[in-house]
Amino acid sequence: MAINRASISKELLPGLNAVFGMEYGEVNNELEPLYEIENSDRAFEEEVLFTGFGTAPTKGEGASVSYDDAQESYTARYTAETVALAFAVTEEAMEDNLYDTFAKLRAKGLARAMANTKQVKAANIFNNGFSDTIGDNAAFFSASHPTISDGLQSNLLAASDLAESTLETALTSIQKIKDDRGILVGASAVSLHIPVDYWAVADRVLSSPGNTQASAASGATSGGFNTNAINAVRHMGMVPEGYHINRRLTDTDAWFVKTDVPNGTKMFVRSPLQTKMEPDFDTGNLRFKARERYSFGVSDWRGFFGSAG
Repeated sequence: MAINRASISKELLPGLNAVFGMEYGEVNNELEPLYEIENSDRAFEEEVLFTGFGTAPTKGEGASVSYDDAQESYTARYTAETVALAFAVTEEAMEDNLYDTFAKLRAKGLARAMANTKQVKAANIFNNGFSDTIGDNAAFFSASHPTISDGLQSNLLAASDLAESTLETALTSIQKIKDDRGILVGASAVSLHIPVDYWAVADRVLSSPGNTQASAASGATSGGFNTNAINAVRHMGMVPEGYHINRRLTDTDAWFVKTDVPNGTKMFVRSPLQTKMEPDFDTGNLRFKARERYSFGVSDWRGFFGSAG
């Protein structure tokens, strides 16, 4: 049986897919610590914030019970974007057996491009978080998040560089988070998220047993740290999952703290990564395409606190 274009394409596809999949996994996956990932079966997803109930009042003997009503607040919409890229292998390259030399290299490049696009889109929710609005018409990180009955609330930290003292202030603010009816949420910090420029600072702040900012006058020092003052953040395990470096955060001194409030930031996967190869009749080229659909966004701003540095 003579070799035809269709049989060649079927033989090549597993090889290119293997190269593609291997390379895709090698790109730093820095979005997973930032997002809850869910599947989607529609063009867009909507999540509605319900306000819950207010504090229950005391009921007098023989008096009627008070009624309250949980209300809808704002809606977060996630619209799936289609991300796709392709390349072609010429018929002449196939004839000259150049598949191994450049088709596989192109497959690797395509894999990196697809992976990098996803990571950039994920990071941009945070890169633009001090200006782009979310479902409540305030910026992701804002001091003006509206509530039903508790005025304006904030997840915007002071514009200060990351340090032990500024992290302590952030951790205190997180524990004071309230819901839309003014009831304490009972939130705690989970992890610290930083650009690569902060790697050394973050490691010192979270790992040093002694206070990293105490003055020498307040006690003996060793290695520049005060030996009489503990590092309370480390001692109490206030950031249990440590820090995560995200190389695609563009502001070199911005930093973010993830809380344990559920439904904060989300990624919806509408169509997972798919690859396809087909011959082109007119040119004889083999065309290889990668495609996926997903969306990133914010449901509950209480999921993160952020400082512009």
